[in-house]
Amino acid sequence: MSAQQSSTDTQQWELEPESEYRFELDPGASLAIKLLRGKAEIFGAELVTGKYYLFGHECKAAVFTWRGCTIEVTGQPSTEYVSKETPMKAYGNLHVALEKMRVRSLFTLTGSSLAPGEPTSNARPSEAPRVLVIGPANSGKTTLCKVLVNYCVRAGQGWSPILVNIDPGDGGWTVPGTLSAAAVSDPIHTYSAATPLGSAATTAPMSLGSNTLFPLVYWYGHADPKRNPQLMERLIRNIGENMDERFDKNNQGKASGCIVDTPALFSSGPASTTEARQRLIKACVDAFKINTILVVGQEKLSAEMKKLYSKQLTVIKVPKSGGVVDLDTSFRERVHSQQIHTYMYGTSIRPPSGISTNNVSVAGEPISDMILSPASTTMNLNELSIFRIGTEAMAPASALPIGAKRVVSEMQPISVDASIPGSGLLNKVLAIMAPFNPDESERYDEEILDLTVEGLVVITGFDLVAKRMTILKPNRGSIAGKTAIVGTFEWLDE
Repeated sequence: MSAQQSSTDTQQWELEPESEYRFELDPGASLAIKLLRGKAEIFGAELVTGKYYLFGHECKAAVFTWRGCTIEVTGQPSTEYVSKETPMKAYGNLHVALEKMRVRSLFTLTGSSLAPGEPTSNARPSEAPRVLVIGPANSGKTTLCKVLVNYCVRAGQGWSPILVNIDPGDGGWTVPGTLSAAAVSDPIHTYSAATPLGSAATTAPMSLGSNTLFPLVYWYGHADPKRNPQLMERLIRNIGENMDERFDKNNQGKASGCIVDTPALFSSGPASTTEARQRLIKACVDAFKINTILVVGQEKLSAEMKKLYSKQLTVIKVPKSGGVVDLDTSFRERVHSQQIHTYMYGTSIRPPSGISTNNVSVAGEPISDMILSPASTTMNLNELSIFRIGTEAMAPASALPIGAKRVVSEMQPISVDASIPGSGLLNKVLAIMAPFNPDESERYDEEILDLTVEGLVVITGFDLVAKRMTILKPNRGSIAGKTAIVGTFEWLDE
C-alpha cells in the first residue's frame, strides 16, 4: 500500500488485496475519488473505472478492494489512511449464507432454483433471510446493512431485499424522527453523512435518478426511541404488516427477504430500560418474522440474544470494523440539520478544486439531478389540522410515582391550536399524513397513528394578527385540508 503525490490536492493510492482506504471529511470539505485500475467498492457498492465519485457533508467512508486496485483521491480529508484489518471477509461469508437462503426460499415458493450449480433436487426448503442487526452506538450497524444489501442486489439474480430503518435518530431516507422501509434493487451509494441510506425521492424531486428509492415512511417525531416506546412498537408493527402485504404479491421479493437496522437502544442501557428495549427487540422479531439476529461487536449482547432467542432463530456475532468512528452529540445535531436541508433542497456538494462539475457524479447521478427547488408559502392557520402524540414532555411510565396514572395516554393524538401564542410550532418539522380511510364506518380514535407520511414541512413564520403562517415545503402543491403531526424536531433555514 502506498500513496503517490500527483498534484497539490491529488494523490494516488495503491491498495493491496483485502485492504481499504478510509477517510473522514470536515464540515464544508469535499472529496473526489476515481478508480484507475482494478476493482473496488464502497460499503458493497462497486465503483466504475475512470469515473469521479463525489463525497461531502462530513462523510466518513472506506474504499475496499478484494484483489487490489489503484485509486486517485482529490481533496483534503481530515483523516485518511489504509488498513488491512477489515471485517469484509466475515461480511462476505454472511452474504454467501444469506444468498443460499434466498435461493432455497425461491425454490420453496416457486419450485425453481436460481443457483446454476445446484440441482433443484438438492435444494432444501428454506425461509428467506429476515435479518435483525443490533449493536451498540458507533459499531457500524448501518454499514453492515448496506454491505449486505449491496452484495444482494449485485448478485445478478433480480433480488430486491427490503431494507428497514427503525432508528429515528438516523433519518434513513428522509429526515430524523421517521421509521422507514424500501425495496432496494440497485446498489445504495454512500456520499454524505446526511444520506446514510442513499437517495430517495422527496415529495417533489426535479428529476429522478436511476437509483432513487420510494420508501414507506412513518412519523415517530423524536430522536430517542425511549421517549414513546408504545408508539415505536406500533409503527414497527405497521411496517411489518406492509412488508408482508408486499411479499404476498411477489415471490421473488419475498425470497429476497429483509434486513432491519436498529437504534443503539436495542444494545444497552440502564437496568430500568432493559425490559423496554427487550420488548422493542421482540416487537421487531415478531413484526418482521426475524430468523437471524446479527450482533455487531458486543459479546455480552450476543450472549443475551442467544439466551432469549437461540431456540427459535439463529444468533451470530459479527466483528466490528476498526474504521468505525465515534460520533459525538454535536456531530449528530449537525447531521440532523443537514438531513432536513437535504430533504428540502436536495444534495449540493461543491467538487474539490481542479475537478469540473461536468466530470463528477453524486450517487452515480449528475450533480444537477440532485438539487431541488422548495416553496415557501403562506396559509391560514385553520387550513392545517395539527396534532401532537401524547404531551410535549412525556416522562416514561417507570418515572411516574407508584400508583400514579397518566392523564394523557402516550398514544393519544392531541389537537394543537396554532393561533394560540406559545403553541411551540415555530420552526417545527411537521409530517403531512396520508388521507384517512374514506370509509367512515372503519374510522377509529387512533387511526392517525397508522397513517403513512406523504411529506414533511417546516413552519418558518407566524402572523397571529392576520391568522397566517409561513410553510417551507419541497413542492408547490397545496397542503390545505391536510392532517399533520408535530414532534420535537426544530430546524432553522439558514
